Amino acid sequence: MNTKQSRIRRARKTRAKIAAVKAIRLAIHRTNSHIYAQIISADGGTVMASASSNDKELRTAVPNGGNVAAAAAVGKRLAEKARGLGIEKVAFDRSGFQFHGRVKALAEAAREGGLVF
Repeated sequence: MNTKQSRIRRARKTRAKIAAVKAIRLAIHRTNSHIYAQIISADGGTVMASASSNDKELRTAVPNGGNVAAAAAVGKRLAEKARGLGIEKVAFDRSGFQFHGRVKALAEAAREGGLVF
């Protein structure tokens, strides 16, 4: 089993637990050059808000999209969008990625922005 298959297996376990409690989830995806985050409805069918280091506003603010500063900016931006929609409580779906570095920076920035998870 390669690393991508292992990550997807871990993600599947997490998503099953989140789906069982019918929670709105904050899903992230990380690549070497960018980080992406979405708030997805409890039924899993609708993306309610999204932000990424590839967005036009964030590309000008953060020159490199693949570092901790960019991840923190994405978390802060997503929390602002969620607050605008009246979303406060979410379940964090780290998509099988380890909770450190950029994933942790995004989560902490989202929490500082007002999201609860």
